[in-house]
Amino acid sequence: MYSSSHPENLNTPLLQEFPELSHLSRQDLEEILDDPVYFQAIFHSLEKVKEMYRAQTELGLANEAIAQHNLTLQDGLYKLRSETKDAFDEAKQLEARWKDLEKEQKEVYQRLTPQFLHMRLRHSIISQDDASENVASSFVQSQHTASTTSSGAAGPSNGPEVDEFIKEYRELRKTYHKRVIWSEKWNKGQVMWRDD
Repeated sequence: MYSSSHPENLNTPLLQEFPELSHLSRQDLEEILDDPVYFQAIFHSLEKVKEMYRAQTELGLANEAIAQHNLTLQDGLYKLRSETKDAFDEAKQLEARWKDLEKEQKEVYQRLTPQFLHMRLRHSIISQDDASENVASSFVQSQHTASTTSSGAAGPSNGPEVDEFIKEYRELRKTYHKRVIWSEKWNKGQVMWRDD
């Protein structure tokens, strides 16, 4: 049987966990349990509780230091976030612009393909032939009109108008024949188009 005057003989889990209470009698322990104020006084004097409060205080101070450090980083992080958003928005705009440029480039390249250029050459030959024929028809018509309105003189005039017509007509036909020569070379496979 345990004696209340010798609590050190009490081998209980409470006394094993808190050896500071071993000097207290059973009656003292019961009084502690019955009196909340006494319990709090004893509880807060225990070394493990003091250690727990010290650790809690240290953790609180450490958390406060971390919070202060985070606050010093806050402005920089906000600025970085803003710069990142601006860079992302700019990247999106550049991506959209890239798509437009890619489309334009594709259209330009299509106008420079050998097939397209050959088609343009054929159309320009027809257009050049028509232009020279129109100049010749206009000249003939103007000569005919001039001869019928003159004072009975027959035949075309040999003035500067004829020289100007010959010069213009010759230039038009020269361009026409150059294009025809290029078209014939193309048809024979003598024209090579480079991609560079």
